Amino acid sequence: MNSANQIYSPDRPLRILLCDDHALVMDGIRSRLECFDHINIIGEASNGVEALSLAAELRPDIVLMDISMPVMNGLEAAEKFRETLPDAKVVILSMHENPEYLRTAQQAGAKGFILKDVSSNDMVRAIETIANGGEAYSSTFDGISAGEGSSNDGVPLTTRERTVLRLLAKGASNKHVARELDISVRTVETHRRNIKRKLDIDSSAGLVRYAIEKGLVTLDTNP
Repeated sequence: MNSANQIYSPDRPLRILLCDDHALVMDGIRSRLECFDHINIIGEASNGVEALSLAAELRPDIVLMDISMPVMNGLEAAEKFRETLPDAKVVILSMHENPEYLRTAQQAGAKGFILKDVSSNDMVRAIETIANGGEAYSSTFDGISAGEGSSNDGVPLTTRERTVLRLLAKGASNKHVARELDISVRTVETHRRNIKRKLDIDSSAGLVRYAIEKGLVTLDTNP
């Protein structure tokens, strides 16, 4: 685990909001964390929009959020938290070891990126470190510094544009992307035009090549 060398010793339990669209996964994470006396699960959400709404009401210290969810994914939600609820520190949970996801999470303002298969102790240590003002990343990403996350070859794609690009590069149609992200087909087309303009790419094949080269997708891994 890549984290700061600090030990959290709170006067009150840490208030944690969980966010995952798979109920069984959320149940598993909750049961693992409830074993620790200084962890208090105050709420659960199934997408980023719900998480933002609950967080505004419940004021969590930490938001543990899945990276892939309908309506609003964890990366997009992290950006919104940074803008509207900066005191709630976002930790992205994922099964994916792709460094590009880590970089995108850092750009979005997440303070941690933890693989879901880490031990309960490692997950809690990450939470404590982040509550203490540090950052925490699974040891898989030890070779990637926080500074690397701020650069993306100078290409100013937004988090939503990167999400759209990832789906398009995996062969999704405009209609599928619209349904997946709960936006209109016209909005997808606008994102597509903006992505091509920013990347100076004029073909769908070029977008796929770019996404593979940058690690946004692989040939055998779903987003």
